[in-house]
Amino acid sequence: MSANQIVYLVFGVVLLIALSADLGLMSKKGKAINMKSAVYLTIFWVALAMAFFVFMWIEEGHKRAIEYISAYLMEWSLSIDNIFVFILIFNAFKIKEIFYSRVLLIGILMAIILRVIFISIGVGLVERFHWVLYLFGIFLLYTGFKMFKADDEKEFNPKESRVYLFLQKFLPLTASDGNGRFIIRVNNKPQYTILFVTVVILATVDLVFALDSIPAVMGISQDRLIIYTSNIFAILGLRSLFFLLRGAVNKFIYLQQGIAIVLILIGLKMVGEHWIDLILTKNEQVFVSLLLIIVCIGGSVLYSIFYVNQQRKKNKLL
Repeated sequence: MSANQIVYLVFGVVLLIALSADLGLMSKKGKAINMKSAVYLTIFWVALAMAFFVFMWIEEGHKRAIEYISAYLMEWSLSIDNIFVFILIFNAFKIKEIFYSRVLLIGILMAIILRVIFISIGVGLVERFHWVLYLFGIFLLYTGFKMFKADDEKEFNPKESRVYLFLQKFLPLTASDGNGRFIIRVNNKPQYTILFVTVVILATVDLVFALDSIPAVMGISQDRLIIYTSNIFAILGLRSLFFLLRGAVNKFIYLQQGIAIVLILIGLKMVGEHWIDLILTKNEQVFVSLLLIIVCIGGSVLYSIFYVNQQRKKNKLL
């Protein structure tokens, strides 16, 4: 068995054990998730991702381990940005808090399947047509600049989304939550509950986010193992992060700008690959990418907290 196969095997085993632990703590039907459980699960998923980083370092060497942790941090920061949209979706469809965990779980598992398909297609294209990487770079530059200036954009409304309108047109929907069920029978005919609608929209919205995040990760590494593992660890940790940060996510008002800067820098790296290779070695590029991600994301979070605190102090003086 090759070293790469061993890493895949360990990742699969760890994932099954971790999901079992997560399900035992956070997926009890009819039970709301408290802050204590959310803290424990967030620590658990982050610690697991860090442990896999150490394992990668030992098994695959420092270069691939640094690529993995850079990709994970990129995905994790984008996951925080996802939370605000998830909150809008739950509020728009008036989902009861006791159903949040199960809906998120199924939505996230669907998102993982869609991401694996998307990653496989993306990596396959790059392996066959290397110039596609430059298109991804241009796309990230466009997305980054658009995201940086997105303050005045219209707020996302789930009930006006194309996915909801499509479901409404082709499926018999009901406004009922079905007491936790996704399909109920009315007059012996199936009707899809609002929980079903929410799951589909969550998975679809995450796939839209993946259009930014996966090309960004491919700007860090085109290795399938690194892209798969960083994505899956970050997405599986999203559920506990949702319960931990849903009351505080609005405090990170400049996180979007921090993410936008990272996307622009990675886009520039992909477009200018030839010239960057003349200046920095691949090992040096990996460390520079990690440093930039930490500085931009960490800086935007810290500045957001500082700005919010300053605004509170000003409001108290008025």
